Amino acid sequence: MLITLFRLLSKLPLPVLHASGATLGWLVYLASPTYRNRLKSNIARAGFSEFLAQAIREAGKNLLELPFVWFASTARIKRAGVFANWEVAKIAIDARRGVIFLTPHLGCFEMLAQVTATEAPLTVLYRPPRKEALRPLIEGARTRNKLQLAPANLAGVRTLLKTLKQGGAIGLLPDQVPQQGEGVWADFFGKPAYTMTLPAKLQQMTGAPIILAYAERLPWGKGYVLRLVPFEQDMGKTPEQQARAINAAMEQLIARCPAQYFWSYNRYKTPPGVTNPASREKEST
Repeated sequence: MLITLFRLLSKLPLPVLHASGATLGWLVYLASPTYRNRLKSNIARAGFSEFLAQAIREAGKNLLELPFVWFASTARIKRAGVFANWEVAKIAIDARRGVIFLTPHLGCFEMLAQVTATEAPLTVLYRPPRKEALRPLIEGARTRNKLQLAPANLAGVRTLLKTLKQGGAIGLLPDQVPQQGEGVWADFFGKPAYTMTLPAKLQQMTGAPIILAYAERLPWGKGYVLRLVPFEQDMGKTPEQQARAINAAMEQLIARCPAQYFWSYNRYKTPPGVTNPASREKEST
């Protein structure tokens, strides 16, 4: 049923989906106090409150563009998403040293993966949906062209490592909250956020370069500009220093188009089994 619905929606022009999404964004914002409070709190913490109204609209677009991104033909996808500087990635890919693409929940990150996979094989880490009914939709729609999925578990990490060692490209969402034992606490816009250590570990184990990437959504449904930025932060030596370096790079990337960050994402949640820094401070006093 869902797959059929998404296929039907994918036939609509992108401007129609984005216009409808902007309205949906406001409806969700007004209807859900939890969603509304988290979005307002996160965007204010980062210092981008002036973009609140636009961020509400962009969040809705992010939802309704998924049918297009997942089910539109490859030809339509390539017309809609164009790289501004693919040569940054091509040089790294041609060197056969492996490439680690890092993109936060910024712009249309699903579009970024789809278009990249039309240029070169790409393996991305993903978290399987909790609801089994969504698995055929999400997994089936994402795996086309040269895009492969690696589940967020030990087997998936091994797949990513093997891909890098063979000179391939992988993709990660570094601002996705990891599970217990897979992250450390590091500041993100001035507040401790449980941050994955995997990107730094993979880079150290393989020497693969890190490239920051995001797909900026153009106004009026005109498509997307895909932008690549070489990672230039000093990683440091400890997992905490490395996580903070990656968070700092994400902050700089988000500042390029702050209205298109997914501010309603629960970035500061404490995963099960993980002790929050605030709790440790209370215990020590």
